[in-house]
Amino acid sequence: MSDEFWTCNIDRKGRAARILAGLACLGAAAWLYAAKGDVFWSSGLGALGLVALYEGLRGWCVLRAFGMRTPF
Repeated sequence: MSDEFWTCNIDRKGRAARILAGLACLGAAAWLYAAKGDVFWSSGLGALGLVALYEGLRGWCVLRAFGMRTPF
């Protein structure tokens, strides 16, 4: 992969949105596992939350890296 693929491609607003979404997904995953014991959905939400947190902290969006447009 080229270095251009990994360059920062989201602004401060997008980073904040991804961090908040990541924390919300991780919180929902923890609640879902604790309340229902549902491993399948809670692990999926947890993985999604970790990816969103990584994107927000790194300033890099995987969809934008592949050329897709996102609102934030």
